[in-house]
Amino acid sequence: MSAHIGQLLSQSEHDDEAAIAETSCDHAHGLRTPMIVPDFWTGVPPLDQSAYTIDCRALALRAEDLSAGGMLPEELLRAMRTTFDKFGLVLLRNTGLGSNKAGANARRPIASNVFETGAPGAAHLHYHHEMAYVSKSVRAIAFCCAAALPDDGTHRGAMFVSEAQGHTDTIMRTDLGHKLKERGITYIRCLTDRDNGESDDPNDEQSGVYNHWQTSFGVETPEEAEAIARSRGLEVEWGSKRYMKTKYTTSAFEYCHQLDRNLLYGSVADDSVWFDTWPGVKQLPTMASFSTATPSQRPLKITFGDGTDFTRQELQTFVRVYDMHGLPLDWCQGDVAVVCNHRWAHGRPAFNLARGEERTLGVVLGEMYQREGQREGKWAAQTAKM
Repeated sequence: MSAHIGQLLSQSEHDDEAAIAETSCDHAHGLRTPMIVPDFWTGVPPLDQSAYTIDCRALALRAEDLSAGGMLPEELLRAMRTTFDKFGLVLLRNTGLGSNKAGANARRPIASNVFETGAPGAAHLHYHHEMAYVSKSVRAIAFCCAAALPDDGTHRGAMFVSEAQGHTDTIMRTDLGHKLKERGITYIRCLTDRDNGESDDPNDEQSGVYNHWQTSFGVETPEEAEAIARSRGLEVEWGSKRYMKTKYTTSAFEYCHQLDRNLLYGSVADDSVWFDTWPGVKQLPTMASFSTATPSQRPLKITFGDGTDFTRQELQTFVRVYDMHGLPLDWCQGDVAVVCNHRWAHGRPAFNLARGEERTLGVVLGEMYQREGQREGKWAAQTAKM
């Protein structure tokens, strides 16, 4: 074990020792208090920016041409394919795009296949691989910047990505990695009923609602929502006031065909800690269990696949292994980033807007695929515990 890795992981073992002893945490929320704050990176990127950045300045791209069905120049497409195949990450700079603003509500379309990310700036978004919590995920995800914050050297408003071979190898040198390999992970996600009249505006400090099942599934009846959920491999139970409770148990890893190896796919982004800084929802406690979950508790939680809870140290380690392999993408208006959902996780710190500032990202989900989970015999050679 390198001294660098040992130092950073030992930090997770000792975080907040003066404030809380794990032996005294006898309920789910106590294990997560005080807040486990992600660092997102160490200050040293795992990949140099020049490796994945393509300068489009000389190509004279025009938004009007592309929106009318025009194609990207073949030389740019070739460069994107080469870079993506090699690194799983492409950042297009100086595109000249992004000047056409679209005022979109949270989780609503900006264009026919482009959605505003919807999360409030006040919330830090833990690293995650998109749609790890259902049986069908996406192979890649693209982000486009319509409005960016000034570059003040602090990475304010940046998105961060974490390199998956690195965070996989690091977690597999811990007891947590081997427990995840053996037990899997369970995602508990609960959804409220829109007809109860509570706001699901992510910036509403007075509302404890995260998402309504009507919005999430795009349907109007419980029967339709349940049918879609079950088609995605979820168990479903209904609580009072049509509170929809779902559960999905799967591998915490996913086999990556490009690299012919298993990569870490689960994260704490699907846990109660996702809401530590989320307006309204942050005031709610963590649910104790799937069976007892209610709308007065935070609607997300992860456990091991056998139903046992993570310890505080394990949650801290889960956060730190992603942080150790992160790098920032500092947005400029018109930037486009294409991210392999296997080889990179994404997230961002909270940020504040000064008067007159705007930060708008659109997201396009790539091809859907049926999750396989971990494949036997496809682990990296070094998996010995530290």
